Amino acid sequence: MRQFLKQALATLIGSFAGLVLFSIVGTGSLFLLFVIIGTRDQQPQVESDSVLVFDLSKSIQDTQPPLNITQALFAPEERPVTVQQVVNSIEKASEDDRISGILLDGTEGSNTTDYAILQEIREALVEFQESGKEVIAYDTNLNQREYYLASVADNVILNPLGNLEIRGLRSEQTFFAGAFEQYGIGIDTVRVGDYKSAIEPLIREDLSPENEEQLTALLGDIWGEWLEDVSTQRDISVDELQNIVDTQGILLAENALEAGLVDEVAYRDEVISQLKEISETEDDDDFPNISLASYSGVTQREAMEDTSDNEIAVLHAQGAIVGGEAPLDSIGSSRYAQKIRNLRENDDVKAVVLRINSPGGGATASDVILRELKLTQEEKPVIVSMGDTAASGAYWVSLGGDKIFAQPTTVTGSIGVFGILPNIQELANENGITWDEVATGELAGLDSISRAKSEEELAILQGTVDQIYDRFIDRVADNRDLSPEEVEEIAQGRVWSGKQAQEVGLVDELGGLNSALAQAAETAELEDWQVQEYPRLSGFEERFLRRFQEDARVLLGQETPIDERLKRFQNSWEEFKVMNDPNHAYARLPFEFHID
Repeated sequence: MRQFLKQALATLIGSFAGLVLFSIVGTGSLFLLFVIIGTRDQQPQVESDSVLVFDLSKSIQDTQPPLNITQALFAPEERPVTVQQVVNSIEKASEDDRISGILLDGTEGSNTTDYAILQEIREALVEFQESGKEVIAYDTNLNQREYYLASVADNVILNPLGNLEIRGLRSEQTFFAGAFEQYGIGIDTVRVGDYKSAIEPLIREDLSPENEEQLTALLGDIWGEWLEDVSTQRDISVDELQNIVDTQGILLAENALEAGLVDEVAYRDEVISQLKEISETEDDDDFPNISLASYSGVTQREAMEDTSDNEIAVLHAQGAIVGGEAPLDSIGSSRYAQKIRNLRENDDVKAVVLRINSPGGGATASDVILRELKLTQEEKPVIVSMGDTAASGAYWVSLGGDKIFAQPTTVTGSIGVFGILPNIQELANENGITWDEVATGELAGLDSISRAKSEEELAILQGTVDQIYDRFIDRVADNRDLSPEEVEEIAQGRVWSGKQAQEVGLVDELGGLNSALAQAAETAELEDWQVQEYPRLSGFEERFLRRFQEDARVLLGQETPIDERLKRFQNSWEEFKVMNDPNHAYARLPFEFHID
């Protein structure tokens, strides 16, 4: 007994000492972290005749993802930047006497930004050139996304051992029907729209003729924009470009130079010499420069000094549309309905621009958000700016705008509805699992995954989907000045490019977020205004502490790199898990939709 008490006392004292030590170390560590944070808040300075360095490898998104502790403390430059930060920085740089030119630097890695966002940035670079300042692009290995931007440059330079890769676009879909059959997973589906392809990966082993038709047209439009823009800037015919794509695909530096796709073959030190001439510096080692990410912080601080009583609110909506609050990387109907109400009731907000980038989601959630936008529309202008994707449920939401803006390469439309009803009856039975039930109604098991649906149950669910599709048609007809018959002709779940969507009446104007802002100011009759983006990010310390536990786990056990395809599967599964429409009716694109 005495020995037991000794051990127990020793354990208690040791635990207490460990707790005290952990508290001291933990508090000291947090103090150190916040000291580092404080030093990060110091704004960089812009030297005279600086070159603005745009790292083409940086991820560019509509909104910044939740803060990552590693990036915040040790690598803030690695954080993604938003398209508006990039566009605004380029626009400010054209008027900033401290900026002598722009370097498009692709040497740090590959670009994976969506084409509609690249199109907005490209337009900003073209306008920058009109200021008379020079744009230089340099890379070792240019992919076609990077080259889409680089082709704007006054001088496109490629490393002597580098290459230019332009192979055209492709969209590959993974199909699971065979795997489901092999493992005994049943899938019942209901849908409206011959082109509504979201359910195809679950029930087919290849593309349907309708899906192949719409994807061919969509990729053709996006690729056509790429060809036209590059052709105009590089003074090479579209036919010549397409021939290079079809017969060469990957061009070594000298071949790219000979084809007129680049202007010069040179090493980095030779490029730096050119940049020194632009910045008129005599420094032997380097030239005055500032990264676009840092310059964005400078311009934001300076913009705060120019205030106006008139505010145009830009409400960013990115991710799948789901009911309720939903995760931060989704568009939760309750959360966004409240945000829209707050903007409607804010007298300082004179107009609202909804910037939406979403594949769609729940029909009910989409209609909840649309209702709040329509109520807001009665009190102040609402303009919609579509990002890379604003299809199906996202198009449903977009109907709340006085005008809809899209880029020619935006993916939109997909006016259709579907429902997915999985069951594991065969899988369970083969492993000795069975079910039995009692019920007070014939339809009590409508939500059950223990068996396939009966014909009567499928008929009821199909009827629900049909009614919701009819409401979707009516919403489009009422808000787009089209008859239901005209909408039906362009609906059926078919996706359209922004260019096609304007032609068939689903979109009003082609243009990016700045075009939408200009329209909002004009509609609200504002002579001066300031832009405020929503959702507003909370203070750094609050976000830091909110994510500390999650990020500490990552720091203690670093994750290994995940193959891109596995990431897509994981993202698709995460989106599938939050499908929560009360009617099991969804208006969205396929879970794995990507253009390479």
